[in-house]
Order: sequence, then structure tokens, then C-alpha cells
Amino acid sequence: MNWLVKEEPENYSYSQFVSDKTTVWAGVRNPVAQRHLREMKKGDRVFFYHTGKERAVIGTATVSKTAYPDPKNDNLVVVELTAGKALKRPVTLAEVKADKRFADMPLVRIARLSVQPVTDEQWRMIEDMSGH
Repeated sequence: MNWLVKEEPENYSYSQFVSDKTTVWAGVRNPVAQRHLREMKKGDRVFFYHTGKERAVIGTATVSKTAYPDPKNDNLVVVELTAGKALKRPVTLAEVKADKRFADMPLVRIARLSVQPVTDEQWRMIEDMSGH
């Protein structure tokens, strides 16, 4: 399975993630996003998306540890991610929205969802758009 996680670059940027090498993906409160965290499996691919002014897929990651209870909130779960590589070129939300093949992608349909699934075809198209 493939996923996309969103973060404000001012809060935690992809470059900081790469520097850290791994991170605990925490602070997700939305019930649907929490369900997606629970569905993540070790080895799943993840796109890292910068929200805010950038609004672009920036790089990749891999799920390195499946969901476990959030040490700071018993009602939530967290996962661990390992940084992958930055995309050759960020793929902007505007580019994704302009391509009708992404019409059913949660990034287009449910813009505020912070953890969302990505199909294999969507993954390939984003990689292709980035010049991968």
C-alpha cells in the first residue's frame, strides 16, 4: 500500500526528516487519518507533502514501524517513518488538480485529510511528474 502524509514545513520539514532519518508520525487526531495510520504496514511507501504555502509532494519515506499507542495520548496511534529521497522536482497541488487522472485522489477530494492512501497508479504518475 502507498500513503501520503502532510506536514507544515515550518513545523517539520522534509529536510529535517531526512536529517533525522526516522521519525514518529504523531499528532494526528482526525478519525479517518487515525484509521489510515492503523492500516499502514511495515515497508509501505509514503509521500511526504508540504502544506501551507508550498502545497507540494516533496519526497518519499517508508513505514518502518506499524501503529502503536501514542505515548502522549492513549486514544491515538502513531507510526514510525524512515526518510527516503527528495523528489527530483516537487509536484504541486495545482499540478495534481490540473490532471483529471487524479480526480478521485483524496489529495484533490479531501484536501484537509493529513494521512491518506495513494494508489499504485497515482504513485507512478506523481513520480513521473517529478522527473523521477
